[in-house]
Amino acid sequence: MLTKANNQVTAKQAARAESHSFSNLPSRWPMDDAMTIAPVRLTVPGNHLMPGLLGPHDEWLEAIEKRFPETDILVRGNEIVVNGQKAAMVGRLFEEMIMLLQRGLPIDASNLGLSIDMVAADENPSDVLTADIIKSSRGGRIRPKTAGQKRYVDAIQRNTITFGIGPAGTGKSWLAVAMAIQALQNKEVERIILTRPAVEAGERLGFLPGDLMAKIDPYLRPLYDALHDMVDIEGAERLQERGVIEVAPLAFMRGRTLNNSFIILDEAQNTTPEQMKMFLTRIGFGSKVVVTGDATQVDVPDGRSGLNKLEPMLRGIESLEFVLLGSRDVVRHSIVGAIIDAYDENDEKKRKDAEAAKERRNNVS
Repeated sequence: MLTKANNQVTAKQAARAESHSFSNLPSRWPMDDAMTIAPVRLTVPGNHLMPGLLGPHDEWLEAIEKRFPETDILVRGNEIVVNGQKAAMVGRLFEEMIMLLQRGLPIDASNLGLSIDMVAADENPSDVLTADIIKSSRGGRIRPKTAGQKRYVDAIQRNTITFGIGPAGTGKSWLAVAMAIQALQNKEVERIILTRPAVEAGERLGFLPGDLMAKIDPYLRPLYDALHDMVDIEGAERLQERGVIEVAPLAFMRGRTLNNSFIILDEAQNTTPEQMKMFLTRIGFGSKVVVTGDATQVDVPDGRSGLNKLEPMLRGIESLEFVLLGSRDVVRHSIVGAIIDAYDENDEKKRKDAEAAKERRNNVS
């Protein structure tokens, strides 16, 4: 960095500041023999925004410099000059951060990392990270954290049926529950129904003690976890006792017509085609449906997933939309996204190897 927020600079920083001072800045800086790139200059609208923009002890500024080592950043008062190959991108990042602060969202390490990723993908973090859905049971704001999640939330708002398809950690179920609570609070629906197929995830659990609900409770626990993030446990229990919120296995949906409800089918990759058809034909008047699933984690016997080949069949139906989420939408530990990418690359390699082997067999025959 070129200056510190507390105006104490090292000799090295002072030398950088002197060599790159505003009075000495050329109109275009030579980068190589082939091209020159003009520096980007920004004026922050108000000194009061600078501490939040640069971070405690210039932590956010240092993080940006680390992420974009090919750029030089000079801060003087409320003016910022960025020079280097990624100057335009870094300048736009600062502009987005300023808009986040102006809209009341403080910058933290998480928001900064998400903002950098979105700007690098030519997306607008100021539109994504300020899109509040509801307030959580802990007092925080529930909002999308990636552009893909924002597309998912927008699709739920405008459609009767939305399919959210993507790997673990992309917020499919969590955001769907948040949208359901929002619809209930806004009196758009009269009840919420959360359901999922009771399928063991690749292992036999054996005998489970208790009555029917006690036996199926482990399969529904992820839905309870998401629900309790939005509504405190006591409040959720009262709503369930009144029948406003229902959590039940998919088999309990047969023979019902679900009117004025927000219905979420979770883990839909573990439905059979017959179960999927049964579920989609339960929808009554005034209802909204979200179906979530991960096509890479099919545990249904014989691999007959109700999600397979569903999109081509339903494409074109009005008020029905598929939203595909990917590793860039994972909001768990960053290593999760890397693991998902590694699995995807391995699957693609297997597919290409199988095609090459098939071609070799055809050539021999």
